[in-house]
Parts: sequence; C-alpha cells; structure tokens
Amino acid sequence: MAQFRTLTQQRVELEREWERWATVPNTAAQRPPRTTLLRDEVAQSWRRSLHTVDPGRTVAPGLDDIGELWAESPLRGPVTELATDLRGIAEDSGYLAAVTDSAGTILWSCGDRAMRRRAERVNFAPGACWDESHMGTNGLGLALRTDRPASVFSAEHLVAALHGWVCYAAPIHGPDGTLVGALNLSSSWDRSHPAVLTSVRALVTTVETILRATEPAPPPGIRLECLGAARLLRDGRPLPLPPRQLEILTLLALEPDGFTPEQLHTAIYGDRAVSTSTLKADVSHLRRATGGEISNRRYRLTGPIACDAVDLLASIAAGDTASAVWLYRGPLLPDSDTPGVVKWRDHLDVCVRTAVLASDRAEHVVSFGVRAPDDIEVHEHALRLLPSDDVRRAMVTARLHTALRA
Repeated sequence: MAQFRTLTQQRVELEREWERWATVPNTAAQRPPRTTLLRDEVAQSWRRSLHTVDPGRTVAPGLDDIGELWAESPLRGPVTELATDLRGIAEDSGYLAAVTDSAGTILWSCGDRAMRRRAERVNFAPGACWDESHMGTNGLGLALRTDRPASVFSAEHLVAALHGWVCYAAPIHGPDGTLVGALNLSSSWDRSHPAVLTSVRALVTTVETILRATEPAPPPGIRLECLGAARLLRDGRPLPLPPRQLEILTLLALEPDGFTPEQLHTAIYGDRAVSTSTLKADVSHLRRATGGEISNRRYRLTGPIACDAVDLLASIAAGDTASAVWLYRGPLLPDSDTPGVVKWRDHLDVCVRTAVLASDRAEHVVSFGVRAPDDIEVHEHALRLLPSDDVRRAMVTARLHTALRA
C-alpha cells in the first residue's frame, strides 16, 4: 500500500510538471522551464521531442504492412525462439512485451489481454513507429535514442495519452555491436517496479547471445585478424604463417600506400643488421599465401584483404564507438616488438581508449574494461555511467579494486 501511495504522489507531481512544459503556447519555439523534478534524461528528451511531437496526439503513426521488415529482421529468429518465455513473463505479470527495429517500428508484440486492448487505443502494436521523433519521450524511443536501458513512468511520457503507462526498454545489439532494435515491457503505471528493468536487461542479453550463436559463416576471401591475436584466414580456414610474415602483412594492411623496400625493412627490423634478402623471402612467401596480392617494386596490397585493425580504424573515424569496442579484442599483435607494429599498436590503443572515455554509454565502457583490466580511469568512468541498481556495478567495482591494488 505504501508503494502505491508513493507512486500516486509521484504521478501527481509529474502531471503538474508536465502541465508547466507541455501546455505553454508554442513550447517548442521557446526554452522550456527549468526543473528539478524530472530526471535529466527525461528533461533532455522532452526538449528534443517538443520540436516534432504534439503532446496532445492520441495514437502512434504506423505502417500498413511490416511482413517484409519482420521477415528480414535479424531479431526474428531469437524472438521466435523466446516467444513462449516472453508471453509467459508478460501475461503472468500483467505487462505487454514489444520488440522494435532500430528505427523504432514495432515488429512483434505479445502479453496480457487487458493491456493489449489498452495498447490498441494508442497503436502500440506491430507496424507502429515509437521512436522519439514520432511519439516523444517513451521507453522504446529513449532506449533507442540513448542506446542504453531506459524507464519512463506515467507523466514522464511527453504524450498525455501515455500517462497511464510505465515502460521499460533496452537496446539490442548485433554481434558486431551495431544497434538492431529494442525490447520493451509496458504496463499500467501502478505496476511500476525497478526490478522490471533488470528483467528487460536479462532478456536482451539472451537475445544478443542467440544472435551471436547464429552469426553467419565467415565470408569468402582473405581476412587478417591481428587484434589480441594473429591469424590469416582464407574462406574462414586458417592459413599457417610465421609471426614475422603476419607482422609484415599487418603493416601492409594498415598502410594502404605501401612501403619502399627500405621503409618496410626499417619498420620490421629497425636498426638490426638483417639482410634485405630475408625481407624479400618473407614477402615472396606472403605473395604465395595471399595469391599474389602484394606488388613488387613498392610493397603494398593490390587485392581485397580484410583486416580487423583496418575495420577498427574505420569505426573510430566514423564515430561508431559500439563497433570499435566490439572489434577491439586486444592490442595489435601483442607479442610483437617490431618497431612498425609497436607504433601502430600505441596509435590504435589511444584511439579506442579516447573514444571510450568520451562515450556516455555504459555498455561501451564496461565492454572495453574487460580488455583493459588495469585501466583505473576506464573503470571509474564505467561506475559514473552505470545506474545504482545495475548488476554490472559489482563486476566493474571488482575490476577497479584489483587495478588499484596492482
């Protein structure tokens, strides 16, 4: 009963705050009032949403047919596999479950019959678009916009028709770290409970695990993997190469303009007295291994050889921190002391670390912390970003404790 009274009081206070923001004429054209009641992420979302969303709208816009979207979605397999569990969780607790694509279009839903009837009134159903730009502040829209778990209670929703709801949502990422959709549990405001967001996170983890397990077979062609380990693959099968030749191939991949023989000799051997014939022999062997994809007079790659370190650089250049963190499985050729490799290793480490420390998404920082267990600043940044009830805080705290004792 005390919990109900607390929620009721909270709802009343939020309704008053909503009145101050959403009923002022031409609100979107002026700076909304300052607030201490709203959480920062909700206030920021209101500021964004008021430019495109009428708080008085009653239903979400939508598509007539999502058959093709659902058929091609990477989430179809995992959600179908978990459908029985999702239905059980939603129906037993009086909630409605929904899964969207990365644009916020609902692809699948299930749940309590009474909640489904309520949901139909606002078009919370497959085909409806629930991103922030169309339906303002809501659980799905906020999770997709911020790329982190979100909850929206009662009048925290910008649209008045949703004030009787509470929503919990979390983003879903594919095996390469890209955002592929979101999972949401919604119910009436009086069923609000912080444990629901923990359940949503757990369900998303399960979906992401299934996505990784069903990742398609390696694409055809040659691929060099040199982050955290070293191996060359042709059509997914390892090609045995000695460490020195993997170092040469890594440098050629990272320097698309290539090297003169003298430059490559210096990058590989530094000041050591090693004959030029040794380098020529290694390059000749590499040509045979790669099908002749290395030019003669100036050593450079002439054919398509994929490389995880090159992909990492491209992700950082594009501001795609999620993909960069996923690609970074460790330092470049960690056992190598070759001068050119050491230089590139330091460059890549600084690039990734800087991107992670600049990120405001806990998922990026926690994931990178696994690869950087001794980095105190990274773990401290993760703890600043993680909510107080996030179960990952225990793991990150332990890493920080170990790093401080080292």
